[in-house]
Amino acid sequence: MAPALWRACNGLMAAFFALAAFVQVNDPDAELWVVVYTIPAVLTLLVGLNPQVTELSGLVIITAWMILCCSSSKNPAGGRIQLAIAIAITLFPFISWVYIYVNEEMRSSWPTHCKTVL
Repeated sequence: MAPALWRACNGLMAAFFALAAFVQVNDPDAELWVVVYTIPAVLTLLVGLNPQVTELSGLVIITAWMILCCSSSKNPAGGRIQLAIAIAITLFPFISWVYIYVNEEMRSSWPTHCKTVL
């Protein structure tokens, strides 16, 4: 029962992401969003058909993490630089959102549906 339910959930999510990619035709930057929605559609479909895909993906992530840990322990200064870069990458979306939200000149050019969100 559980494997069938797992496959059904993955199939539904794959269909959802595929539909989201399909309806992007009238978006001004449709090429970007079609790719953004197609990738999870394909991945969820693959996981639903073959659950070992997640095990392989986990193995790749763990291997990359171990390589980063090994390289940062050999060179502590490099580890600090990597940490600073990771923090900058993490904070960039939040800082840019705050800048755009606070800047009234940028907010005035927003479409109406964006002005009523926050």
